[in-house]
Amino acid sequence: MSGIYLLGVIAIWLWLTRLLWKTGRRFLDASFANRPTRLMLVAVIGALWFGGSFWEAGGKKLYWDARVRELCAKDGGVRVYETVELPAEMFDKWGMVNFYRPTQRERALGNDYLLKSETIVIRDDNPKIWREQYQLYRSIDGSLLGVAVSYSRLGGDLPGPWQESSFGCPQAAGDASLIREIFTIKK
Repeated sequence: MSGIYLLGVIAIWLWLTRLLWKTGRRFLDASFANRPTRLMLVAVIGALWFGGSFWEAGGKKLYWDARVRELCAKDGGVRVYETVELPAEMFDKWGMVNFYRPTQRERALGNDYLLKSETIVIRDDNPKIWREQYQLYRSIDGSLLGVAVSYSRLGGDLPGPWQESSFGCPQAAGDASLIREIFTIKK
């Protein structure tokens, strides 16, 4: 279904290009008798039209994906300040602590540990860019055990009924990754 819409967008773009060409040609022929001036204006207007079309069709996604990668390189990822050893029976078969309840928000790890999350919107336009951070604390003494930071982009595509594309990095920097890195099986 989205292929039909994409063909429709391309058809509209071609129709607008033809309309711009016909209208611009009449205007330039009537306004500028000097042929080199007309050619220069056609080249400038054509470059702006095609450049703007490329930017709208994919250039801004490429630009913002590169910016998200830069942000990830600066402070993205998981940083562990202290690990906690737990008995093997406190882990499920996938190696995740079995007392983790994501729906409980800050108290997702019970009363002994505090999991805080924060989302900061960096750009609230199209595309949308945000930073997500998880911090894991020990409740008894308030010690910070670790931090996970990730960045994401949503949107920046051609307008249409299709779902927006997204990009995020680093891959393993969410709450589950942070918990997996901090809690280890006691040997």
